[in-house]
Amino acid sequence: MNKKVTKGTVAVAGAIGSAALAAAMLYVTKRKKANEPTQPPPIPGDENPETD
Repeated sequence: MNKKVTKGTVAVAGAIGSAALAAAMLYVTKRKKANEPTQPPPIPGDENPETD
């Protein structure tokens, strides 16, 4: 097993690795935002809402 690794091969492998890392980071960020609770909209009008 005497294979030479060229600079081009290293560059391609680095580019693929960088793209995979960027995609993973985007996926995690989107999942975090999807799991955040949303705040209900304010109640219109000046009166307080009737509660039991």
